[in-house]
Amino acid sequence: MTVGFVMMCHDALDRAAQVAAHWARAGCPVVVHVDRRVSRDLFDGLRNDLAAFDNIRFCERHACEWGTWSLVAAAQSGAEMMLAEFPKVRHVYLASGSCLPLRPIAELRAYLAARPDTDFIESVTTQDVPWTVGGLDRERFTLRFPFSWKRHRRLFDAYVRLQRRLGLRRRIPDEIEPHMGSQWWCLTRQTLSAILNDPRRALHDRYFRRVWIPDESYFQTLARLYSDRIESRSLTLSKFDYQGKPHIFYDDHLQLLRRSDCFMARKIWPRAERLYSNFLSDNLASESRAEPNPGKIDRIFAKAIERRTRGRAGLYMASRFPKDGWENGKTCAPYSVFQGFGDLFQGFEPWLHKATGARVHGHLYAPDRAEFTDGHKIYAGALPDTAALRDYNPRAFLSNLVWNTRGERQCFLFGPRDQQKIVEFLAEDPNASISIITGAWAVPLFRANRDFADVRRAAARLQQVESRQLAHLRRITTKARVRIWPMADFVDAPMEPLQSIIDEIGPRAPRRLTEAPQMHDLTGFGQFLQNLKNQGMQPYLMGDFPSGDETDAATTPEWRKPYLVG
Repeated sequence: MTVGFVMMCHDALDRAAQVAAHWARAGCPVVVHVDRRVSRDLFDGLRNDLAAFDNIRFCERHACEWGTWSLVAAAQSGAEMMLAEFPKVRHVYLASGSCLPLRPIAELRAYLAARPDTDFIESVTTQDVPWTVGGLDRERFTLRFPFSWKRHRRLFDAYVRLQRRLGLRRRIPDEIEPHMGSQWWCLTRQTLSAILNDPRRALHDRYFRRVWIPDESYFQTLARLYSDRIESRSLTLSKFDYQGKPHIFYDDHLQLLRRSDCFMARKIWPRAERLYSNFLSDNLASESRAEPNPGKIDRIFAKAIERRTRGRAGLYMASRFPKDGWENGKTCAPYSVFQGFGDLFQGFEPWLHKATGARVHGHLYAPDRAEFTDGHKIYAGALPDTAALRDYNPRAFLSNLVWNTRGERQCFLFGPRDQQKIVEFLAEDPNASISIITGAWAVPLFRANRDFADVRRAAARLQQVESRQLAHLRRITTKARVRIWPMADFVDAPMEPLQSIIDEIGPRAPRRLTEAPQMHDLTGFGQFLQNLKNQGMQPYLMGDFPSGDETDAATTPEWRKPYLVG
């Protein structure tokens, strides 16, 4: 008993000649199909290279095109010649010119001899196929596809839409149930002869001639009619990416291919000299004889596909940056945003850094410049403090800052005076932790020595900005962690919210907060708010803040000193 190979070639004919000669020297018949679109000179060169082998044949040539019947016709021509001219062949292995044997031929012979009645062909129903790409699974068997998908894309799509609109459907022959799978199979002589000599072959060929990608369904479907035993798997290692394109193996995949224990692999880069010299050498006989198991490397390919399609969290690559929603997370690590804290407390940034060890910046989105910590003008990753460059892409500015400083918690101040384009990004980022004291923006106005008419106009504008912020952050679609305290409630009991902030940012072993940052002197703040009301503005974001000099005087001592916990 022996195995014969039907090889389908269209380019890299020098490599195809190497592999065919390797099989022929091992005593295996080879039938070569060369795409009719290959020039006569190249074809004659291949025949001359293999002329010394009496067990190599060249079958009728077809002009092959992806997704069309021509690929099935080429496989039929090669299989018919193999069965007719090599009667000792008991298994026929369909391979491509870019395939490379990974194990000695003797091992493949022994493996097939132990399974003389088994057909190795991936064959599953359309409902169970997860890899169909292009939106057509069952429809590829019920619609007609007379146009090439690659050469006549518009005609192909238009004709599909027309058939759907008119409700046209092809009748699937009664005796068959469509199956799909890899086109690289290894069938027994009995099953292959039954398919090619079936009296209904003309009917089957006529039906599959208008099926889309018939090379993945013709033999896969008909083998179910005649095979005594099918193992629904291919002996050829063939991996595809998320777009349905085959992975190409290069020299640095040598160890990966060895671990697969498969008998064949495609698609091999024609210039992978190390792969060809290794797997076509006589020393290959010393390799282990394990069961073919491509599942060993499936995890590696799954990780590669995930990395290619999703990338690393928070890292924006040029290949996916223009397409919104394809990024793997907005940013790569948690960070904190504080609104109102810098207005209410003196020296809030150094206090927070001392309490948590986090890197605390000022207003990164201030109108004039990005206020990096310690007054830096250039920060990690060569990020400049220039407002124009930052505002050109405020999202990339923040995501780059977090990426460049990963491993260190970043915190920064924000407020209604800052550039607001980043608010939507913050709300959609699960890594963002946003803490807001509403109405605290009024404290700098209260302390400013300005004309009160100007103060009232500024207060009205800032309140409108913060109101829009809060409306956005309170949406049900917000993914950031948002905590909001009206200023009156926060001032009344600041220790509990400050402790929650420290616990979230600080190390794993949290410590009890014993000292709060120094709060600004708010003597007269209640009367300031009343004056805004008297001038026609309603300052509602501060909460129920006490007004009048008597109340201010009673509460002033506690606001002017640090809060202590016994």
